[in-house]
Amino acid sequence: MPEIVDAEPEFTSEPDSWEYSFYVPNDPRAVTVSRRTLRLILTVHGLIGLVDVAELLATELMSNAVRHTKGPAALRIRWSAGVLRIGAWDADPRPPQPPRKLGQVGEAEDGRGLGMVVACSDLWGWQPLSRFGNRGKFVWCELKSAA
Repeated sequence: MPEIVDAEPEFTSEPDSWEYSFYVPNDPRAVTVSRRTLRLILTVHGLIGLVDVAELLATELMSNAVRHTKGPAALRIRWSAGVLRIGAWDADPRPPQPPRKLGQVGEAEDGRGLGMVVACSDLWGWQPLSRFGNRGKFVWCELKSAA
């Protein structure tokens, strides 16, 4: 089973800001663990209105991280100034495939992931990342609170 290595909140200098990060092995079950953990975190922080869309976005990001790489992955969830940022780290430093418009993928079994992220989030992006000697990339998206 996937193990959550670090799921402690990392509080920032803003009083209502918080951040959680946890690492998962390269295992398809890690996507479900990530999605359910995200739901729990948002629920306990009173952000239930963001859960459904956030789960969809986290699922797409983590699916790509686990499916297209061979190493571990990590999910980072950050709340600050009314914005939820969801990001997935993976060990492959190559850029993600450019998102395709959802109308272009038709009945294809793959290729919709980043298109859905673009369509459902307020902002998205990616960056190469090196941390603790690990190279890779970080693909993220943001949701603004309706409140």
